Amino acid sequence: MTQLRQKMIRAMELKNLSSHTQRAYLAAVTGIARYYQKSPDKLIKEMVEDYLLYLKNEKGCAPNTCGTVLSGLRFFYNNVASEKIPIEYSARKKVRTLPTVLTQEEIRDIINTPDNLKHRLILMTTYSAGLRASEVIALKPDDIDSKRMLIKVEDGKGGKDRYTLLSVLLLEELRHYYKTFKPKTYLFPSSYKGKTVLSYETVRTIYEKARKKAKVKKGIGIHTLRHSFATHLLEAGYDIRKIQVLMGHRRLTTTMIYLHVSCETLSKIPSPLDLIDNKTCKKGGQNR
Repeated sequence: MTQLRQKMIRAMELKNLSSHTQRAYLAAVTGIARYYQKSPDKLIKEMVEDYLLYLKNEKGCAPNTCGTVLSGLRFFYNNVASEKIPIEYSARKKVRTLPTVLTQEEIRDIINTPDNLKHRLILMTTYSAGLRASEVIALKPDDIDSKRMLIKVEDGKGGKDRYTLLSVLLLEELRHYYKTFKPKTYLFPSSYKGKTVLSYETVRTIYEKARKKAKVKKGIGIHTLRHSFATHLLEAGYDIRKIQVLMGHRRLTTTMIYLHVSCETLSKIPSPLDLIDNKTCKKGGQNR
């Protein structure tokens, strides 16, 4: 690890940035260094701005991606580099797209695809409890509360703890898994020597391999399992405020996005035309 990278990690730790944000910021700085084949602290303002224009105009990166890179570079040049560089670039407002949701059949196929027991349970736990990848990685055996049928999520997004659902089926599978692997510190530890925690990339790869093997074309990214969890609960008739608590959303408006992707919920809403007394609408219209 270079001294500059160590300095940036230390600065991010002091700012108490989440592990996800730290990864994104490091990737932004690594990206510009590779592009110019130079240390990022040797670049000038115009070179940084040209790189951002390259991402937008030539590489065709989405506004959200450009915004993340911009934030990472600004952090580096404000907190790490010896010379501060004011970056004159305005990222477009984030485009809020609807999340992709899989059917229950597609979820079942993805979960049942891996031959590796641990991989299968990682996917099952992610979906059945509506967890983020970072939350699945950090689970400990003691977080599984079989008496109350709950899973404790410690230090979730925003540094908050919460409880979410423990599936009866998942509990049975976890008991079998526990007897086989006997996990200690983490429920799903890394199998690599010298490492105890799984990386985000490992969990992402497990999901993508299972999705492709199951021949499910949509739903790129393991976060799709979390989106599907919320939408399927909503379609089953559960209160959206309870779903908000299970998801760990700070605002109800964040959870309400699933109202827009729930086909079951939307299909139950009648068209205003169907609410009109049919006697007032003459069939076949009127010749004029």
